[in-house]
Amino acid sequence: MNKKVISRLCVFFIGVPVVIALTLFEQMNHAAIHAFVTILAILAAGEFYHILGHNFKLQNKALVISLIALIHLMMFSSAIFEFDTSYVDYTFIASILICLSAEVLFADSFENSNSKMASSVIMLTYTGFLFTFITRLTFLNSSTQLLIMFLTMVFFCDSFAWFFGVLFGKNNKGLIKASPNKSIAGFCGGIFGSVLSGVMCWYLWNDLFTGTSEKTVNIWVLAGLGFVMSFCSILGDLVESVFKRSADCKDSGSIIPGRGGVLDSIDSIVFTAPVFYFAVTHIYPSLIK
Repeated sequence: MNKKVISRLCVFFIGVPVVIALTLFEQMNHAAIHAFVTILAILAAGEFYHILGHNFKLQNKALVISLIALIHLMMFSSAIFEFDTSYVDYTFIASILICLSAEVLFADSFENSNSKMASSVIMLTYTGFLFTFITRLTFLNSSTQLLIMFLTMVFFCDSFAWFFGVLFGKNNKGLIKASPNKSIAGFCGGIFGSVLSGVMCWYLWNDLFTGTSEKTVNIWVLAGLGFVMSFCSILGDLVESVFKRSADCKDSGSIIPGRGGVLDSIDSIVFTAPVFYFAVTHIYPSLIK
């Protein structure tokens, strides 16, 4: 068993349980999760800045990353002081306006201004705004269960995709140009993992989902949600692959053994968190009643 496989298994059997354990600390709307996500967002923003720097002229690094940190700190403050989360949206919009204004006020020349402004907006959106949707789950009813359900759907998708790909994917790779090493077997494994997570959560918290007639959630609802999450998770991974392939980068960093950088580890979460949040608040509202 090579070092990469061992590192990957260690992340799954040690790292994932640690992250799940953080969801159990419910004080101040899961302040522990908010702090953890804020740190991850700052690290991921630094890696994303480096990736985009291969293709684009960028605005001041301290400015962009500080604004991304501010978005998450505003969400953190909402958890601690119980602000309305709409202030996070206003902070995101203000951050975009600041970046656009900075180019007007401080640029010496403007031949690269479009590149600078566009790259700043995508960084603020990707590692800033989209990533806040995981912490928005902390303000919902049954937040601990929802967080665990969401995280296990994403983690199981990623891990089962890797496992199935290693075992059965040697002769069915190359389906997706953005990531030629991904296999059909891996995609099937990812779908199986997310659906399995949904089914497990239904059995684990059966009383929560079937407590009253108004709150009955069929097992197929969670299985279907897992199916949707698997596709979003896989797409999130492929989107980041496009970012890296365009910049000719193998990994976003090397901070996490067997995984690469922080951005490599949260790419699926960034993509799936808004979809999951929308699903449980608008499509399946009975999950949070």
